[in-house]
Amino acid sequence: MKAPVTPAHIRAAHALIEPQIRRTPILETSSPIAGAPPVSLKLEYLQHSGSFKARGAFHNLLTRPAPPAGCAAASGGNHGAAVAYAAGKLGVRARIFVPEIASAAKVAKIRAYGAEAVIGGASYADAQESCDAYVAEAGALLIHPYEAPETIAGAGTVALEWEEDLRRLGLHGLDTVLVAVGGGGLISGVAAWFAGRVRVVGVEPEGSRALHAALEAGGPVDVPVGSIAADSLGARRVGGLNFDICRRFVSEVALVPDEAIVAAQRRLWTEASIVAEPGGAAAFAALASGAWRPAKAERVGVLVCGANADLASFAQLLQ
Repeated sequence: MKAPVTPAHIRAAHALIEPQIRRTPILETSSPIAGAPPVSLKLEYLQHSGSFKARGAFHNLLTRPAPPAGCAAASGGNHGAAVAYAAGKLGVRARIFVPEIASAAKVAKIRAYGAEAVIGGASYADAQESCDAYVAEAGALLIHPYEAPETIAGAGTVALEWEEDLRRLGLHGLDTVLVAVGGGGLISGVAAWFAGRVRVVGVEPEGSRALHAALEAGGPVDVPVGSIAADSLGARRVGGLNFDICRRFVSEVALVPDEAIVAAQRRLWTEASIVAEPGGAAAFAALASGAWRPAKAERVGVLVCGANADLASFAQLLQ
């Protein structure tokens, strides 16, 4: 079967979006596992709009011209902020449908970038239904947060940069990367880039395990959603296109409790001054909590993918 997204697609996507995005840095830091090699953190939380989502947003808008009605997206917050940011930079109208659980900070960011933010229901799935109805009526360009080749290829550019920069800096390559999972856009992009050369491990909250359940069932299934990270990792069902890539190139999925995610947020702040939202800290939580354990000499990379934390809530967790 022909791969829906290949390394060649991702390289072409990077050449197209490179003038619009930040090449986010990597940080070598000590591992939470005693005696283990240093961990490579890809600091994608420093990307425009505060998450990796800007990559897919720009790739969509630069390859699929928007009609007069502009573009539309459903989002727990990060994808919406990214689409709003990219649309603003490219002069495109944007309407973003968010669920009631979206943080006030993320909704404010969407509006600050010049897009219209509409509450589309209680959950992310409800917001997607509202968005789909609007697209059908108005003829706007739908920018899906994860189940679209343009979104996946855009997300995969983060892995391309990571690998290139490790080589450029003379650092050891990676054996395994840990990637947080919501609907599957990021992990399928990363997995499509590495294509089996590097082990890819997904990380999901225990209360929001769409990819874990899909791999168990042999295909996407609906799951209940309830987690501190639900506004970014709260997809009810992993995308079918994403699942097709993940079942080929993702080795396993680790589940982490919310307490471990909060502890990882604290640790990233105290040890590296990183303000990560819950979803952005989830991958590190798997390593720090022992939910996933590397082999003795395994060289591990962790993708810190989002910074759009509610600052009042973040201050409380630090206390």
